[in-house]
Amino acid sequence: MCLILFSFRAHRHFPLVVAANRDEHFSRPAAAATFWDDHPAVYAGRDLEQGGTWMGINTNGRFAAVTNYRQGRPGAAAPRSRGALVGNFLTGDSAASAYMAGIDGSQYNPYSLIAGDIEALYFHSNRGSGVVPVATGVHGLSNHLLDTPWPKVTAGIAALAATRNSDDPDAIGNALFALLSEQTPAREAQLPDTGIDRQRERELSPPFILGDLYGTRTSTLLLVHASGDVFVHEKRYGPGGRPQGEDARAFRLENAARTVTS
Repeated sequence: MCLILFSFRAHRHFPLVVAANRDEHFSRPAAAATFWDDHPAVYAGRDLEQGGTWMGINTNGRFAAVTNYRQGRPGAAAPRSRGALVGNFLTGDSAASAYMAGIDGSQYNPYSLIAGDIEALYFHSNRGSGVVPVATGVHGLSNHLLDTPWPKVTAGIAALAATRNSDDPDAIGNALFALLSEQTPAREAQLPDTGIDRQRERELSPPFILGDLYGTRTSTLLLVHASGDVFVHEKRYGPGGRPQGEDARAFRLENAARTVTS
C-alpha cells in the first residue's frame, strides 16, 4: 500500500472514509478483498505469499492499514512481513494503542501503520517516535510518516476534504477514484528525496503507478457510516494499469457502539 487518504470523524455522515492505492510487484500473489475463511469477521485482501494484508476492516469495527517507509533501495528482508501488522490487529482484540506499543519494530522492514476504529485511530512507524493518536480531520499517508506533504498526499487530502459535506456515496466514490487514478508525475521541484534516483522518484510520485513489473495493484474506497453500515469498493489492476476486475460489498458492523480505544 503506497497511498492512504482518510477522513477521521470529519465527515458529517461517515466517521471513517478511506481511499487507498496498493502498489506492489505484480509477481507477488494476492487475493481480492473478501471475508476470510479462517477469520470470518475480517474483510480484506490477502497477501498469498505471507498471509497478511495491506488494509482491512472487521465486523467489530477494527480498521488497519500499512505502507512501507521508503529510505533508499530495499535492503535484506526482515524476519516478519509488514502485512502481519494489519492482519494481527484485525484478528486480535487488543486496544490499538496497546497493540502498537507492543510491536517490536526491529522485526519488520520500515513501515507506517494506522490502526483503531471509528472512535480512536493511532499511527505508529518504526521510523517515527512512538504511538501517536490521530487527530480528527483529513489525513494522508504515503511511503513516509503521517501527513508528510508529498504532492500526492496534499492533493489527495484536498480531494477528500472536498467531499466532506456529501451524503452521496457514489459521488464520493467517483471523486476519490478519480484522484486515485491520477498518473501525472509531480513536478521536479516537488519530488521527495528518499534515497533513490530521481527518475524512480518521478515514476513513483503520482497516486497511480504504471509499470510492467511493479505498480498500482488495487484502488480501494471504504466508507463507514455513523449507523454502522460499511461499504467497500475495490478495483484491481495488472501490469501497465490494465483493469483486472472489481467488487463492491456492503455489510453492517456487528455492534456499531463498540469501540477499541486506549
